Amino acid sequence: MQLNDELKIKLRKFRKDKRALFSFAILLTAFLVTLPAELICNVRPLLLVVDGKAYFPIVINYSEKDFGGALVSEPDYKSERFLALLNGGRLPGKDVAQDISDGSIDAAVKEDANVFDIGLDDFDEEESEETILYLTLEDFDEEENPASEPSANIAEPGEITSTPKDHWMIWPLVRYDYQYIPTNSSTGRVALAAPYETLSADESHKIPSSWEDGHYLGTDDRGRDVLARLIYGFRISLIFGLSLAITGTILGCLLGGVQGFFGGLIDLIGQRLSEIWGSIPRLYILIILSAFLTPSPILLFAILNLTAWMGIAAYIRAEFLKTRNLEYVKAARALGVSNFTIMRKHILPNSLTPVITFFPFEVTAGILALVSLDYLNLGVPSPAPSIGELLAQGKNNLQAIWILLPTFIALTGALTLLTFIGDGIRNAFDPRKSA
Repeated sequence: MQLNDELKIKLRKFRKDKRALFSFAILLTAFLVTLPAELICNVRPLLLVVDGKAYFPIVINYSEKDFGGALVSEPDYKSERFLALLNGGRLPGKDVAQDISDGSIDAAVKEDANVFDIGLDDFDEEESEETILYLTLEDFDEEENPASEPSANIAEPGEITSTPKDHWMIWPLVRYDYQYIPTNSSTGRVALAAPYETLSADESHKIPSSWEDGHYLGTDDRGRDVLARLIYGFRISLIFGLSLAITGTILGCLLGGVQGFFGGLIDLIGQRLSEIWGSIPRLYILIILSAFLTPSPILLFAILNLTAWMGIAAYIRAEFLKTRNLEYVKAARALGVSNFTIMRKHILPNSLTPVITFFPFEVTAGILALVSLDYLNLGVPSPAPSIGELLAQGKNNLQAIWILLPTFIALTGALTLLTFIGDGIRNAFDPRKSA
């Protein structure tokens, strides 16, 4: 579909509006920067080289066995166990015991870790009656039992000894993702760690900044990195708002165009159904569906799309009602052009003014809808990143200004930029202003 000369003139007028153009450039840059959020905030290294072999944990899931360990599960690249595996030393035994109880470690590992494998068969009464334990004085002779002597090379029960490996790695800018909860901290505080020095509860000593642990905007009430959750949440909000605006615009153009082009009984029935459906609040629909359905991004997207098309459909209907009786439409009908082709190639390109003008405001409405639902705990469940959830945490922890302030600035900044873009488009498409 080609743009007509009038639309090209309006786009040139938009580019002359510096405020709108700069707002569009800033918002587009922020969106492109946060789009690859996994490359910016992640608990997996971008590149890990061990003994000359390259690994890419950020895109491929590896097990600890791939690095010479014993577990078949993916390692925690920030844990002391994995660092001991690379640097050489004894691996913590609690992880091995836990994995044995989970059934994620094989029998060979159990033997290396010197862990007893006890099953239900060991408690069989019939077999236990036949087993007799004989003890003699020779069993207590230290000279004849060299195996009982301790050795520095033998690992303690539950531990595995690792040899040093030649390794190096490249980490993302932030070594946390939106859901990682660290188990320890060098500053002594995991949850609600401030990005600046604070006093302890008894004011006896100062707690260092969370920058020492790599939390540049502190942590939330569960110990998750605020900057990582803000970046992921900002990306989700923009994608959700854009997707909702696009689908709402497509549905609105389709339904409004059909009503306006055919008119008559189709238009009458469509208008009455739209009025009835529009009188039902979306929030009530969401609450009812959330009572027996698990909230998810797809469910929220589908529910909000039930009414997102109504605003643009009214404008498209009016444009089609005005345009369907013009001369070029009558000429196309006389030439035998199908109704769908007339609507798509002749009427719709000349009716894009309300679509383009209201698109930024539709994106704003979609972002606000998602943030509001997440703030009310009706949106995407935890641990999914959300700006609304961060705002709720900031409200519940007013002393944690590092949670509320950056989130508020990011949200209001995005909405302000979208408003400036919408004003620029509206001024460019205003017929009362000269070209």
